[in-house]
Amino acid sequence: MSVDEMSEPVPSVEVSPQELPGAVRSLGSMSWVREPLDDAVGGRRRVIAPPSAATIGTPAHGAKAALRAELGKPNTVFMMGDNPELPRMPERPTLLDYYRLRFDGFSVSHMLQSAKIAKERGLDEKVVMACLLHDIAIAGLISSHHGHWGAQLIAPYVDEEVAWAVEKHEALRYFADESVGYSYPEAYIAYFGADYDPPAYIHQEHEEARKHRWYMTSRLITINDIYSFDPGAQVQFEEFEDIIGRNFRQPEEGLGFDGSPVAHMWRTMIWPNNFL
Repeated sequence: MSVDEMSEPVPSVEVSPQELPGAVRSLGSMSWVREPLDDAVGGRRRVIAPPSAATIGTPAHGAKAALRAELGKPNTVFMMGDNPELPRMPERPTLLDYYRLRFDGFSVSHMLQSAKIAKERGLDEKVVMACLLHDIAIAGLISSHHGHWGAQLIAPYVDEEVAWAVEKHEALRYFADESVGYSYPEAYIAYFGADYDPPAYIHQEHEEARKHRWYMTSRLITINDIYSFDPGAQVQFEEFEDIIGRNFRQPEEGLGFDGSPVAHMWRTMIWPNNFL
């Protein structure tokens, strides 16, 4: 499966801004009223209210009252369950299903290319697996503290070393280690400004990780991370099937339904627009 095939799905129906309520229209795409189309459950209008973590500090957060007011209109409910704009997930989803049906194409391409470089360099399978998973939280869940969220997502299914490496790459990427060929990414100067200094806890995590026996596993994620990658590159997910088979424990019940401590996080990605 190519990167193009795994890119974000195109909505089946586009609703023009003029068809949205005025208070919602002002928010752009942060909030959404799904009009009663043929594929809507029960023919109802469904209101998508983005979570506070995604809206606090933005105009969208102040407009939640307007979204709630939409419920006063006939045949209108909050979004719960499958959103018709998203491809339906299988009953027992695998890691591939999330890459194909829920993760944004940009992040998928980024992770695939990072993993491919690590594989071509002959690095250990744990490193390749860590590169393939390192930005999994950004791809489908949340960007802030993505190393920690990603490590929690994968912890029940991978070797402890892989989860640790994914968590710690979040801090390590901010600090050069010229002894192994890692420089501070030029892209970060554009992203955050030349004067950006990570907070104290990031400095502390970096120092602690440098002393850890798995330091190089996590450092190799940053070395093989692609900060300016080719958006047109064609990397096949299938290139990593054997490595995934040996290094990722796919639950028979499907990711999100195996009763693990993080199953709810996978289900959140299946139904990301649920109100509750």
